[in-house]
Amino acid sequence: MFGFKKKQKPAAFVVVAPITGEAIPLDEVNDKVFSTKMMGDGFAVKPADGATQVVAPISGTIVALPSSQHAVGIKANVHGISVLVHIGLDTVQLKGKGFTPHVAIDQEVTAGDPVIDFDPQVMADAGLEMTTMVIFTDGYQDAIDIGSKKHTAVTAGQPILKQA
Repeated sequence: MFGFKKKQKPAAFVVVAPITGEAIPLDEVNDKVFSTKMMGDGFAVKPADGATQVVAPISGTIVALPSSQHAVGIKANVHGISVLVHIGLDTVQLKGKGFTPHVAIDQEVTAGDPVIDFDPQVMADAGLEMTTMVIFTDGYQDAIDIGSKKHTAVTAGQPILKQA
């Protein structure tokens, strides 16, 4: 009526758990590359028994999926934030064995969409720890604090971090 436009609220940026298990701070991961945050800050989840599916922790576009299929990079459609989801420790050595991707480069995903499944028997036979990390590789400068989620059970797709 008077030409006033309602100001659009910026979209909230939500990060969800990539797998069902126990949320832990990155500095507790049993690998110096991740625990010292060489690749960036983030958080991790120690998978629960029976957890085999990794979901997108953010909504965005798949920008990396190595041939080893043990990780996936996602660039958010808002805020310019990029994350790397790294499944397990030293899993690159499997060269893709035991991993089944559900995404491809340039594919759009919504937080909570399945991205990769893994075979827990293949991982156990190789003696690999399956802690799954979410690393903020670009566009997010603040320290990552999972607050009340630290050392608690989380479900794949459950919100862990939210920024307005």
